[in-house]
Amino acid sequence: MKKILVIGAGRSSANLIKYLTEHAEKESWKIRVGDMDATMAAQKLAGSPFGEAFQLDASNDKQRREEISEADLVVSMLPASMHMTVAKDCIDLRKNVITPSYVPDEMWELDEAAKKNGVLILNEMGVDPGIDHMSAMKIIHELEKKGAKLESFESYTGGLIAPESDNNPWNYKITWNPRNVVLAGYGGTAKFQENGKLKYIPYHKLFQRAIPVDIDGYGSFDGYANRDSLKYKKIYGIENIPSLLRGTLRRSGFCKAWDSLVQMGLTDDSFLIENPSTMTWRDLTSSFLNITNDSFVEQTAMNYLQTDDISFAKLKWLGIFDEKPLNIQSGSPAVALQKLIEEKWVLDEDDKDMIVMWHRFKYSIHGKNEELQSSMICVGDDQIHTAMSKTVGLPIGIAARMVLDGRLQLTGIQLPIIPEIYLPVLDELKEYGIDFNEQIIKH
Repeated sequence: MKKILVIGAGRSSANLIKYLTEHAEKESWKIRVGDMDATMAAQKLAGSPFGEAFQLDASNDKQRREEISEADLVVSMLPASMHMTVAKDCIDLRKNVITPSYVPDEMWELDEAAKKNGVLILNEMGVDPGIDHMSAMKIIHELEKKGAKLESFESYTGGLIAPESDNNPWNYKITWNPRNVVLAGYGGTAKFQENGKLKYIPYHKLFQRAIPVDIDGYGSFDGYANRDSLKYKKIYGIENIPSLLRGTLRRSGFCKAWDSLVQMGLTDDSFLIENPSTMTWRDLTSSFLNITNDSFVEQTAMNYLQTDDISFAKLKWLGIFDEKPLNIQSGSPAVALQKLIEEKWVLDEDDKDMIVMWHRFKYSIHGKNEELQSSMICVGDDQIHTAMSKTVGLPIGIAARMVLDGRLQLTGIQLPIIPEIYLPVLDELKEYGIDFNEQIIKH
């Protein structure tokens, strides 16, 4: 019997653990799920006789290494900052490991040691990164085989709320890490390429440069650029492409309203608010405006932001002008904003989330210009088996089975950008309703 160690039982792990336990009897697996909260780990296992939950402090070197040494495969669902420690243990103990997170630059330095010890460290096996890579590379390789010349590639992904659960003016609710929602793009400059020219968007302009995206049957969205699209020229093997942009999706109108929060300073994470326990939201908003009379906060803000009525209505609904306590003892404006949106954008009991992914390829073939649009929509089942959990967890589970049954015998630091990984994973994902709709537009 082979042992799978899953480290971390947070929101995104539910469908991964479900997949592993459903295949455990046939594949002869034993799944151990370790988390600081053993009760949460047990809940994810849902009583499976093939699983065992236990309390695991991933920062405890002795306990972590003992658990890894007993496993045949490790899946790290820890915060991204902790994957390096797990990866080093796995190389030392000669255990394969899979993670859903971006590869930090320093992890590439482990490639030689991993190969020397015959260890696979498969990263970016979630949704974004993960399914985005696999679906894009499949099309890029197909176009190359047809002799097409790729001129432009755009890719956007969003963790959103399903239409049937969309009932607030922002058309958004918290379906994943709320701190990452507040700090999206913060402290960095978006870099991409357009018609052969480098383009940069600093954070304070990021949400003003939203790109409209329309998806048949699902309406209009805003796309905004991610941090660094340029590195994917090399990763995807498209170094000579004139235009390349990877970004994030929100519902149409979101970015304009969110930009108001950025311009006000309410997403700032660089300083601590003085005496936040005594402040209301109206006090905090007023503190960013050039006024002395709080009676005119709304009008001053509207004049300062020069926004429209629809966007301003979103701000009022959010509560930044209310005489309501910040409800934090310490923290930055971004911390206070996170607290607010967690209250206002909370999922109702029957709400469902939705993952939207959209690619656009422009290319020339046989002397003609064509455009291929590829879209994927995944809706969650409930608040445990969410769309986020499905699209993050299922690719990892499928890859885990491929490693354990010998179909995947790679070593070193790997990404899912090669056919031997992405083809079987994408094929099996179709069985779970995660499939892409492709449309070719001839110009």
